[in-house]
Amino acid sequence: MVLHKNSVTSESVAAGHPDKVADQISDAILDEYLFNDSSSRTAIETLVTEVFGPNIENSKIESIVRNTIKDIGYEHDGFHWETVKVNILLHEQSNDIAIGVDQGAGDQGIMYGYATIETESLMPAPIFYAHSILRNIMSMVKEVKLGPDAKSQITLAYENNLPVRAESIVVSIQHLEDLNQSKVKEIIYPYIASSLPEGWMCPKENLLVNPTGRFVIGGPVGDCGLTGRKIMVDTYGGYIPHGGGAFSGKDATKVDRSAAYMARYLAKILSLQV
Repeated sequence: MVLHKNSVTSESVAAGHPDKVADQISDAILDEYLFNDSSSRTAIETLVTEVFGPNIENSKIESIVRNTIKDIGYEHDGFHWETVKVNILLHEQSNDIAIGVDQGAGDQGIMYGYATIETESLMPAPIFYAHSILRNIMSMVKEVKLGPDAKSQITLAYENNLPVRAESIVVSIQHLEDLNQSKVKEIIYPYIASSLPEGWMCPKENLLVNPTGRFVIGGPVGDCGLTGRKIMVDTYGGYIPHGGGAFSGKDATKVDRSAAYMARYLAKILSLQV
């Protein structure tokens, strides 16, 4: 009998970790809403920090924020790049953290790198085609009164460990009042089909577009957003485990980003040598 041995690493943080402080405040507020009304629907975001003098002028940061929102395409009532309210709260990094950073990457964490020959980009096929579908649709949204808020999801059938076709596809995309559900589906269908290899398109009854029927109010007006809530979208789509750290907003001294990128780089090299 062969005895197989392996090691598994997990990470935890204390209640005083800033990320967990934010989590606990959000949950405490949620509890109060639910206590007063058990049918409350909430998605509370909390950011905790100490305000300290930033080393970049606030006017420059505000300009970056507005230009980013403009590039995304938000010129809507309630969330317009020209009129959106921007509050800037910045502080310097802790000197205690800086000691480790000055010597290189200064933090602990668990990072995953993965590569597969399922696609030319060496990404898992489900996340690759989910991205492709949205990329093709979003290339024409301004011309057809769609977006910019949108999501896609694809389920692929596998045979002999390789993807062979799409079983179902879901796309939710913001639209103007004068477009109904069937019209939105008609508009985006060609862009979805062209995103997949020939013969992979799912049956039309398995293509769900705006399944709730209406998606006029979207973006930050319809829901709150916070950096780091889409970590699976940013990596491998749930195809493999995730260490839990987000990428966005972090420089290369943060191992959540730099080590994850290096792990992916090494995985690509190894996959090409197989």
